[in-house]
Amino acid sequence: MVRNLSAITIIGLLFFQAVNAQQDDVSALMQRNACTGCHQPTVRTVGPSWQEVAERYRDGSKTAAQLGERIRKGGSGAWGAVPMPPQAQLSQADLENIAAWILANH
Repeated sequence: MVRNLSAITIIGLLFFQAVNAQQDDVSALMQRNACTGCHQPTVRTVGPSWQEVAERYRDGSKTAAQLGERIRKGGSGAWGAVPMPPQAQLSQADLENIAAWILANH
């Protein structure tokens, strides 16, 4: 019993370390690509907050893939007058990670 509990504890700790590492990686990726210059977790600045984005894309009519595509292409009009520049330099994996992070954490 103690052995099983120890194994479960170790697995749990490894899982949370992996999740924290992924969050750190995505946060660094977003900073490197200047996302944080216009977007913040809960406050609208130049662009919508990540919380607002997550709420819009979690409503069932839009998906993480659509969010990733919006990040890649940029656009204007969806959140106000200020356009979002395209982020075509991001890989598909980076786009998916950013979209998943926004939806899961906000």
